[in-house]
Amino acid sequence: MFNYPDRPIKLIAPFPAGGLADVLARAVGDEMSKTLGQPVIVENVTGAGATAGVTRVARAEPDGYTLGTGTSAQYVGSQVIYHVQYDLRTDFEPVAMLPNVPYWLVVKAALPVTNVQELVAWLKANADKASAGAVGVGMGSHLCGVMLQQATGTKFQLVPYRGGAPALQDLVAGQVDLMCDLGANSLAMARASRVRPLAVMAPARWFAAPEVPTADEAGLPGLYVSTWHGLWAPKGTPKEIVAKLNAAAMAAMADPGVAKRIAEQGMSIPPPDQQTPEALAAYHKAEIEKWWPIIKAANIKPD
Repeated sequence: MFNYPDRPIKLIAPFPAGGLADVLARAVGDEMSKTLGQPVIVENVTGAGATAGVTRVARAEPDGYTLGTGTSAQYVGSQVIYHVQYDLRTDFEPVAMLPNVPYWLVVKAALPVTNVQELVAWLKANADKASAGAVGVGMGSHLCGVMLQQATGTKFQLVPYRGGAPALQDLVAGQVDLMCDLGANSLAMARASRVRPLAVMAPARWFAAPEVPTADEAGLPGLYVSTWHGLWAPKGTPKEIVAKLNAAAMAAMADPGVAKRIAEQGMSIPPPDQQTPEALAAYHKAEIEKWWPIIKAANIKPD
């Protein structure tokens, strides 16, 4: 008789506690517990460029008691940047698409530009000294910086940082000139006029800063970069278990309290028809087809 789940479920989060993705995992996991009738316990498994946690999910028993959450960095980019023991295309069952947050292009307050066209002109005039913060290897900030150079025909130094906070600190201090930053990371600084956003790297304006133009509107057509989150199970997890987990995840995102907490983090919940396993599978495939060639062409490797 189908009595899943009859014990606690472990949710592997391949990033440190306290960050944006961890907050999301705990908010959704806690609410899923209510629907499933068993605790969903978040376990932060870090290391090896965030691939350790993904590996743990890939090697787990496909019984629905070990799940994985993660961003596009772990579930798209990791395979072509690091030597890993899993195949992102075949070793996981998509469960649910979770919220996303866009990147945006921000510049230091002292930079004499107010739009993308002026920034491009400034970059071309200052190619020998311009610099941009880049968070992580092959993550959204880094890839956005690479794509920005390609789209505008400019060159600038990409200065690597281990996290968004120190990168933003240096941008505010004027140590770097610009950055493709996770919108939620620098929203408060933008509102305080300590950095200046020029474009949101998304096809639609961001609800948290609707006055900032989209990439298309700003003159960077199609330059879309976001951190999206997904919920995954090991390959071979029974379909009825995946369906039950998906229903619990969708119920969690529909809860007003959870939705409010997610919005406060600057994240957008996808429409219900995009939260399904099939929708996540299709989006995941499209993201791999988009980003793998870019990562390979740029020869992005670990530090």
